Amino acid sequence: MLSAWALTGMPEVRPGDDLTALIAEAVTRTAQPLRDGDILVVTSKIVSKAEGRVIAAADREDAITAETVRVVATRPRQDGGVTRIVQNRLGIVGAAAGVDASNTAEGTVLLLPLDPDASARRIAAGLRETTGAEVGVVISDTLGRPWRNGQTDVAIGAGGVHVFEDLLGRMDTTGRPLVVTQPCIADELAAAGDLVKGKVSGCPVAVVRGMGRFVGALDLPGAAAIIRAPEHDMFRLGADEAHREGYEAGFAAGRAAGEERH
Repeated sequence: MLSAWALTGMPEVRPGDDLTALIAEAVTRTAQPLRDGDILVVTSKIVSKAEGRVIAAADREDAITAETVRVVATRPRQDGGVTRIVQNRLGIVGAAAGVDASNTAEGTVLLLPLDPDASARRIAAGLRETTGAEVGVVISDTLGRPWRNGQTDVAIGAGGVHVFEDLLGRMDTTGRPLVVTQPCIADELAAAGDLVKGKVSGCPVAVVRGMGRFVGALDLPGAAAIIRAPEHDMFRLGADEAHREGYEAGFAAGRAAGEERH
């Protein structure tokens, strides 16, 4: 059985706060103490706040530019702005490089944690010491998905959690070997946690119980392992950008060939 609930009573998180202590205090106010195998899903926003990733930014677009390492696609919006799908310094591809202007003071924006996996391991280690329960931690953020409307929460950090369930080589119910089946458990946990945390409830932490088989050592590979390597990425550019790049490359090659003939 899988169960999930949001921790209530979390205070507003500010730079320098001991996030592990705040979560542990919230746990003590619930009727369900943490158990071995519980996994906490923590919204990246409060990790960023605690770690001081709040910056003054009169223009969010400047902050997005600063966090961008590669532009994947751009599209004009009806309001005159431009939507940018980019790869940020963590390797995550999404809108606005993860720069968030919601639930933060006017004139400021939130950047993603510098190292979400290290943050998740630190919180997991602190909670294990404080509560005595062998728990895992997933740090989640909201992303859109190619070809699908809407958004879902995914894991950008993980500590003490197996981020994948490797089913490669196992047999399906008909006896055929599974050759590409590798569920991303960390993303599924992040989405499950978001179902009970919500976006406007003021409950940034959820506990997921019933997936203890995926809790393990703190030095397990983190969520960085989820990001596909460039050489295996079949969708490095948006459709229009890929077409334009291919067209321009073909035009340049044709022009060069013409110059050689003359």
